[in-house]
Amino acid sequence: MSFVSEFKEFAMKGNVVDLAVGVIIGAAFGKIVSSLVDGVVMPLLGLLTGGIDFSDMAYKLKDAVGVEGAPDYIPALVLKYGAFVQTIFDFIIVALAIFIAVKAMNKMKRTQEAVPEAPAAPSNQEVLLSEIRDLLKQK
Repeated sequence: MSFVSEFKEFAMKGNVVDLAVGVIIGAAFGKIVSSLVDGVVMPLLGLLTGGIDFSDMAYKLKDAVGVEGAPDYIPALVLKYGAFVQTIFDFIIVALAIFIAVKAMNKMKRTQEAVPEAPAAPSNQEVLLSEIRDLLKQK
C-alpha cells in the first residue's frame, strides 16, 4: 500500500474527521467564551471589586532601558498577572459550559434508552409451532 493511499485511508476514518470538526468547533467556542469573559464577566467582576480592571494588572520587574525606538532600547520586564487571571476565568467558563453540554447530552441519551422498544413480532416458525402446540393440547 502506498504512503498516499495509506494516509488517505487514515484521514478519512470517522474518528479523525470527527476530531477535526470538534477542534474547529472548539476553537470557535473558545472565541465566543473569550468574548463573553472580556466583555461581560470581567467588567462585572471589576464592578464587584470596586472598578478593578484585571486585564491591566501587572507588576513591573525591571524598568525600560534607553529611549524607545533606539537600537539599544530594552523594554520593561513586566509580569502580567491580570491576563493570567482573565485566562483562568476563560478556562472555568469553558469547562462549565462543556460540563453543562455533556450533562444535557447524557440526560437525553438516558431518556432515549429508557424508552422500551416494542417486542418483535414472532417469526412464522414460532407462529406455526404455537398453533401445533395448541392443537396437540386440544386432543
